[in-house]
Amino acid sequence: MLSRHFTPPAPRTGLDDGLHGTQPAWENWSGQQHAQPSAKWLPPDEDALRRQVRDATNVRVVGAGHSFTPLVPTSGAILSLDRLSGLISHDVQTQQARMWAGTRLFDAGPLLHGIGQSMPNLGDIDRQSLAGALSTATHGTGITLPCIAAGATALRLVTAQGEVLECSRDSDTDLFRAAAVSLGALGVITQVTLQNMPSFRLRERVQLLPLDKLLPDMDEWVRQHRHFELLVFPYSRLAIVKTLDVTEQPPSGEAQGADSDDAMLRLSCELTRWLPGVGRRLQHMIGRFIQPTERVDWSHRIFASSRNVRFNEMEYQVPLATGVSCLDEVCTAVSKNKVDVFFPIEFRFIAADDYWLSPFQGAQGEARCSISVHQYHKQDYRPLFAVAEPVLRHYSGRPHWGKLHTVDAADLRSLYPDLERFLRLRNELDPHGKFLNPYLRQLFGMATS
Repeated sequence: MLSRHFTPPAPRTGLDDGLHGTQPAWENWSGQQHAQPSAKWLPPDEDALRRQVRDATNVRVVGAGHSFTPLVPTSGAILSLDRLSGLISHDVQTQQARMWAGTRLFDAGPLLHGIGQSMPNLGDIDRQSLAGALSTATHGTGITLPCIAAGATALRLVTAQGEVLECSRDSDTDLFRAAAVSLGALGVITQVTLQNMPSFRLRERVQLLPLDKLLPDMDEWVRQHRHFELLVFPYSRLAIVKTLDVTEQPPSGEAQGADSDDAMLRLSCELTRWLPGVGRRLQHMIGRFIQPTERVDWSHRIFASSRNVRFNEMEYQVPLATGVSCLDEVCTAVSKNKVDVFFPIEFRFIAADDYWLSPFQGAQGEARCSISVHQYHKQDYRPLFAVAEPVLRHYSGRPHWGKLHTVDAADLRSLYPDLERFLRLRNELDPHGKFLNPYLRQLFGMATS
């Protein structure tokens, strides 16, 4: 049995602490995933959340809906952490901050900046909740910088029985290494302690370069910049190169052209959708629209990009040693099969961590390359993904938990050496599968109850 510190559930008050009854359908950001839950709960505090979880038959936690996989859909209850948001406490000496797990990343940045702290790294979307970003191993880019979950030093987890477990890197480490990246299958993360750093500014540089000139010098690019990523257009083999580096220069103001960039992207995607083959020609014209830019701002304002054109996404993390070859082969496969797509292929670098279900977990501590393919949400993503995924899997890629893929339970056992440990712990914490939905049961190879 588990031997851990826990707080017993608060006594029931008879009050309704959430929204019950028949609820409108839920869908994710791209519109691909749908659910008709039996209830939608928005608990005002942790005690209310614990009562609801304790008395529930089945519950899934929802964040911003930015996962493309069916992690949320359930016929049971959907629970939102939106009211468990904000800064709880912080320590000036250690540069640590305790936050409610429902805090959206776009709120976390200014809150931390207000106390002189900053998260070391973020992805290029900041709509997610803190709990959602941790649970799916959401990441940014930087060969020395791990995923967002690796910045956590302690967690507070509400179990299926409504108990509260505290775990950290120094206490109950097995639970911590399982719960930080757990797809919401162990319980509800309500609080997170983050290891931050003093607020810092970044200089962003964006330029367009030929991919074939970048590939031989990739290692040099990666080592010279704190953050480095490519957005590759496979038909033209041109790449948008984005680098971020720490600077003492003062902020240079807002980024220019975001609205016009969105308009151009949406128009290009619509033309690609209606006129087969035009996307390939548009990619060859991209040099007319991408001009070199440079700006400086506080890190939390630089990391995120505006994403107003919806899409569906597949992403795999492949070993560092073969990442460049894999990218080249994915581009060739897309071009050879003449897939109608305008969105570029995203290529990033992420440092290793030690979480049991993290796609970046590795005994040797080797960084991985992230390769993402996107398809406009009004287009069928299957032709593109069917071409890219065999290449990504051939290179021993691990799928991003929030991005579409076809990996099954048998595949996971070969990709994740700690999967069985995770499943044993999950069964101990939640023997009746309260936090599972059909997708997770299938993914983990578990019988449907």
